[in-house]
Amino acid sequence: MRHASAIIDPTAELDTGVVIGPYSIIGPRVQIGAGTRIGPHVVIKSDTQIGRDNEIYQFASVGEDPQDRKYQGEASQLIIGDRNQIRECCTIHRGTEQDIGVTEIGNDNLLMAYTHVAHDCRIGDQVVMANGASLGGHVQLEDWVVLGGFAMVRQFCQIGAHSFVAMGASVRKDVVPYMLVEGTPAILRGINREGLKRRGFSSDQIRALKQAYRLLASAQLLTDVMSELITEAEQCPVLRPIVAFLQSERRGCSILRKPAITAG
Repeated sequence: MRHASAIIDPTAELDTGVVIGPYSIIGPRVQIGAGTRIGPHVVIKSDTQIGRDNEIYQFASVGEDPQDRKYQGEASQLIIGDRNQIRECCTIHRGTEQDIGVTEIGNDNLLMAYTHVAHDCRIGDQVVMANGASLGGHVQLEDWVVLGGFAMVRQFCQIGAHSFVAMGASVRKDVVPYMLVEGTPAILRGINREGLKRRGFSSDQIRALKQAYRLLASAQLLTDVMSELITEAEQCPVLRPIVAFLQSERRGCSILRKPAITAG
């Protein structure tokens, strides 16, 4: 279960059934849950907690030091949940003390080859990052987000649940839940209709989300549409994540062929 050529630090804790492939390196203070499989030539640097039944493929670099010039070797951590697939040559970095010191990845995510998760990012559940997609530091991806191949997300951006970022998009502002953005810079193009249908959203829910999209696309300022969205959300619960997201957004939002939505 643990290849003879693998190097495992004595402080690492490996649960039952963990597989370590040839020439992989497991560093200090690493914890790996039952059933997780580590392929060949994987480096798990240090201070990383990995849950159950994950699969990490060859040449991935997990729990490495942050690529941040402010980082001076202080204690930080990476936490990965259960049943994630981390494909070839992925890079995932620990947090920094400029945030809460932790990079977090939830459950049932697919990180395809050459994806990058920078320091202090937070990824929810059921997220897909296609080949070459990259996150800057402090990015948040909520549940069921899909990033197309080579999509880039600027630091501190937040991508709302069930949204879709098209291939090659450059995200510089927050992305509202359920929406689809594309381009450089990324702008709003509609709702993530196909993704929502696959996940069982009803026709009435999709119709309500289309109306929310039209409101956002027509707005010059967030205050122009916020009261109407709040009223609609009282009758239609599917809109409530949009309202909550807009009330907490940090970098403005990507909208249709206009400057980013602001609060004033």
